[in-house]
Amino acid sequence: MSLFAHTSFRGIERSEPAPGMLLISAPDMNSDDFRRSVVVLIDHGQQGTFGVVINDISEQAVANVLPEWALCMAKPQAVFIGGPLFPENALVLGVAKPEVDIDAAPYLNRLANRIVHVDMRADPTALVHELEGARFFVGWAEWAPGQLEHEIECGDWFVAPCLPGDIIAPGKVDVWADALKRQPMPMPLLSTHPGYDQEEN
Repeated sequence: MSLFAHTSFRGIERSEPAPGMLLISAPDMNSDDFRRSVVVLIDHGQQGTFGVVINDISEQAVANVLPEWALCMAKPQAVFIGGPLFPENALVLGVAKPEVDIDAAPYLNRLANRIVHVDMRADPTALVHELEGARFFVGWAEWAPGQLEHEIECGDWFVAPCLPGDIIAPGKVDVWADALKRQPMPMPLLSTHPGYDQEEN
């Protein structure tokens, strides 16, 4: 996906992909779907990988799509574009409140720490008491078996732990830059990279 494999992403020790981990796209990513994107992995195994882009906000309000879910959403209460595949499908990720026993909550599937994949068969009015905030996504990203590992090795992605604040970051926060800033050097230096489009233009 990158125009060239980013040496900083290849030359530093990185975590392994797993549910609840972040994929941070390389600064030189030239894919329209993944430029300056941050993906949280929901499933990763022998059958492949899927996750959602957490920093691509649309102009559509959740209240206009599924109004009953709006009360669970962190601000901005907008629909997020989770990826290029299956745009007709929706899913919800959330951050459980510190006092919630996630393992005993039937509609919350833990991804990492307090980050959960929410079963949309749940009653959102009940989830208000269990969630600190949530995000509503349409579409997602998928990788065939072995594909993601190859892209990581080529320097397209850096794998890092996801924090609850990444999921429900305020709309003005640059999640991509913030995620890079908290990584080992030299990764923070890339957080101000202008991106592929600006370099070419």
